[in-house]
Amino acid sequence: MFRSSLFAAVLMSATVLAQGAVAEAQQSFAGRTITLTIGYGPGSGNDVYGRLIARHIGRHIPGQPNVVAQNLPGAGSFKAANYLFQAAPKDGTAIGYISQTAATEELLGSQAIQFKTAQFNWIGRIGSYNNVTMFWHTARNKTIEDALKLESTMGATGVGSAVYIYPNMMNKVLGTKFKIISGYQGTAQTSFAMERGEVDGVTMGWFPVKTTKRDWVEQKKINIIVQFLTERHADLPNVPTIVELARSPEEKQLFALFANDGEVGKAILAPPGVPAATVAMLRRAFDTMTKDRDYLADADKLQLEIDAMSGERLQKLIEAVMATPTAVVERAKSVLK
Repeated sequence: MFRSSLFAAVLMSATVLAQGAVAEAQQSFAGRTITLTIGYGPGSGNDVYGRLIARHIGRHIPGQPNVVAQNLPGAGSFKAANYLFQAAPKDGTAIGYISQTAATEELLGSQAIQFKTAQFNWIGRIGSYNNVTMFWHTARNKTIEDALKLESTMGATGVGSAVYIYPNMMNKVLGTKFKIISGYQGTAQTSFAMERGEVDGVTMGWFPVKTTKRDWVEQKKINIIVQFLTERHADLPNVPTIVELARSPEEKQLFALFANDGEVGKAILAPPGVPAATVAMLRRAFDTMTKDRDYLADADKLQLEIDAMSGERLQKLIEAVMATPTAVVERAKSVLK
């Protein structure tokens, strides 16, 4: 009698817990509003990506909630990241879009960071961001091998930008002979400087090249010598990644630390502490959105690169970055100096 009663009680408890889990997993956001906080100013390129998600993801969330985008610029998007980590609701009604460099900059000790990148719940990536280093066709240097032997000039913006950091890193680690001319106001200026022969080459995003500088590609006006991803981009199967240029396991880890920024790319996240079932629901909504025809048409109209990655893969990528050995992080700091 006692055993039967005990079994019934255990069975009932298990049933209640299972029903609760199912109810949570099948929760509806009908009538609710989800806020997507974008860590950049209105009208910026990253703002365009964030608002693209805000326009489309709601249709794929149970209950089809209203999704609104709000801008919270500052500290290279880390003002928004700090808010999402510390103060945002943890019920699925708050998601965000921040810099792909968050994990790397946390490791390198950025004073603006008051969060743990790996503790965010990463929802998914729209696309990677592949920076490439190239020479103009009239420059005497054509390949990475040439860059190791002969001096060449490289146009760049500020010393803290990726387009300065990457060639500088190659100088310090690989021994390339880039003479970096910094101080240009943006990619448009460095591009023009290369075209008119003021500098031999530049580092910039591959996607802007293939969409806004198609004549460079079609008329073979550029020689791309390296790309900053961990694996070769489908468009550039014959261009080595920076990781491939490593001559030791330590160099490979160092290069991967920086190349992973491009792999993280344009991604959204939810605060820590959001229930697992809610995170799973948001990830599935994101995955479905990235295959939606209206979303793809909108992205194509905006000329945005689409190269999606699931939240689960993205989470593991972030965690791998944060597990970078201390010795590699210290070398990265010395390179940046």
